[in-house]
Parts: sequence; structure tokens; C-alpha cells
Amino acid sequence: MSADLSSVIAATAQWLLRAYPPERGALSAALAEAQCRQAATVAAWLRYPTALDAGLLGVVGPGGSGRLDWVAGVDVVPGEDTAWRTWVDEVVASWAACLLADRSLAVAAAATVSGSVHAAGLAPDFRRLTDPDVRDRQAAVLLRHPDLLSPVADLHRDDLLNRLSGGAARAA
Repeated sequence: MSADLSSVIAATAQWLLRAYPPERGALSAALAEAQCRQAATVAAWLRYPTALDAGLLGVVGPGGSGRLDWVAGVDVVPGEDTAWRTWVDEVVASWAACLLADRSLAVAAAATVSGSVHAAGLAPDFRRLTDPDVRDRQAAVLLRHPDLLSPVADLHRDDLLNRLSGGAARAA
């Protein structure tokens, strides 16, 4: 995981987990979290493809989860520590939702970022995202349900498709 994007990746994965909770149990929670982190990592690497993009994100911030909470109907618990929500990136969450809901998009996106500056010197393994087994799918039923994810995924799906088709070279 790119150190420059780690806060955004962690916060966005956490938001996805809370918005679309996994099946009960420690193993299910761990498997769902792995899928969320992989989806958020691929989405963040696509959204912020250069070191400069990632650096600028650190200066201006990602925007927070406010609109996502409203779109997905997420209730923020009063008194809950919500500081992490400021690091949620709406576009990254939307793109991650697209990847979780559509295996072919996930495969294409993972292939696209495999040669990125963020993956330099790493051997990223996105199998839980691109090739989930039965247990992965059971653990993340809500996270993988296209109809449930559509309000969030639809926010920025066109930008993701454009990016994957070789469109805009800059962050959308």
C-alpha cells in the first residue's frame, strides 16, 4: 500500500465496511476487510496515479464521507469518533464499490495499476478482489451486491470507465 495514500485507503475501506457490514464472525470480518482494502487500494491508485497526485491529496484532503453517508443512508452514531471520516474519498469509495460489484472491472483495474508508480518494487496481490472464493463472497454478501452498491458506485462509475479505457490521464 502506498504510504502517501494509506490514510485515504484505510478510511475509505473502513467506510465501506461500516456501510455494508460483513457476515458475523471474526473470519468474515477479516475477509471482508481484506476485500475492502484491496478495492480501496486499487481505486486510490487509479484515482491518484502519480506521486504528485498523491502529494496534492495530502495537502488538500479527500473531502470526507458526508455525501456518501447521505447517499448510502449511513447513520453516524452520536459520540462516535468520526475524525477518520474526514479521510474518506468519495471517488475512491465509488470506484471501490464498482470494483467490488463487478469482477471484470476489478480485473481490468488491478491489471492497470500493477505497473503504476504505487506498485513499483511491490508484487501486489489483489486476488480477494479479483478472484474471490466462496468464503470471500459469503463474508461480503452486502459488499458484493451490485444493487445495494449502486447508489455509491453510480456516483463516479463513468469516470472509472473512462480511466480504464485510457481516458483522462489526470485524476477525475
